[in-house]
Amino acid sequence: MEKGIFITGTGTDVGKTYVTALLIKQLKETGVDAAYYKAAVSGNQRGAQGLVPGDAVYVKQISGISQSLDSMVPYIYEEAISPHLAARREGSPVDLSVVQQGYDSLCQEYDFVVMEGSGGILCPLRLDEKQEIWLEDIIKALNLPCLVVADSGLGTINATLLTLKYLSSKHIITKGVILNHFHPDNEMEQDNRRTIARKGKVPVVACVPEGATDIGKTCFLSSISSH
Repeated sequence: MEKGIFITGTGTDVGKTYVTALLIKQLKETGVDAAYYKAAVSGNQRGAQGLVPGDAVYVKQISGISQSLDSMVPYIYEEAISPHLAARREGSPVDLSVVQQGYDSLCQEYDFVVMEGSGGILCPLRLDEKQEIWLEDIIKALNLPCLVVADSGLGTINATLLTLKYLSSKHIITKGVILNHFHPDNEMEQDNRRTIARKGKVPVVACVPEGATDIGKTCFLSSISSH
């Protein structure tokens, strides 16, 4: 049994955090003790104890897990810009060993870890005079397979297939695609689903309608909960 999976997207605002929360919720309901993890998150509000990782709070609310916020995101930035630029402006650049340690700790405590990326797959987490860290570096360091979250609508064929092509070129295993904002009676979105599966050569493991409260039984979930 694999201990984790990485959730990437075709870009910003395709619903990665929402889909990630639904995945963790479903895992929890099938008896898998799952945790959430994200290397870095920007665009956060300040609370009494400092910056609050908004994505982690959202995942806790949707999924119902009791995991502590402190264990969910090692790097939290205030400005709503790419993590590498936020780190440059605010300090505390991402250190791959810190991300690795946080992930390893969760693997020891939980059955499974669902890790969310930032933006699309070509998102830098650190770009400075000392080091470059991209999402693919995190994925490879943690030896994680991927799920790709994509919007169901117009333009998704190009965005999704390019993402899949890039992952393949980097020898990163992709378990499948999840189409978000899906309308089952929409002919174009059904055609998008078929075309992505055919050309991308990976299954579309779930189609998530607007406002869904669960993600349904995907091949991915079944393979985990059966162990």
